[in-house]
Amino acid sequence: MMPNIDPRQLKSMMERMGIKSSEIEAKSVTIACEDKIIQISEPQVTRIEAQGTVSFQISGNVSESVIEPKIEITEEDVKTVVESTGASEEQAKSALEESNGDIAEAIINLKKGQSGG
Repeated sequence: MMPNIDPRQLKSMMERMGIKSSEIEAKSVTIACEDKIIQISEPQVTRIEAQGTVSFQISGNVSESVIEPKIEITEEDVKTVVESTGASEEQAKSALEESNGDIAEAIINLKKGQSGG
């Protein structure tokens, strides 16, 4: 941070400016994003309160994992595939799942299967 300043002096200066900080004994920190999960193990977490705002400073071992988007297949999608191919509802739903919800691809794949190709 600031060179040649004792940590106790720094904390005292921060308190005089209305900034409070405290350590949080955390086992892990998880941040859930739209497309990924950020996991911080062995974290060092500091809670900082200043001017009515609370923020956290986190450091530790970081790992990320991607969240696969969940495909929503509606009954209307299944009905469209059934009407276009003559397949059963189970076959249509399975084809939609395999095509990640792409109706056109599901229809093409089912028609290929029906023609033996």
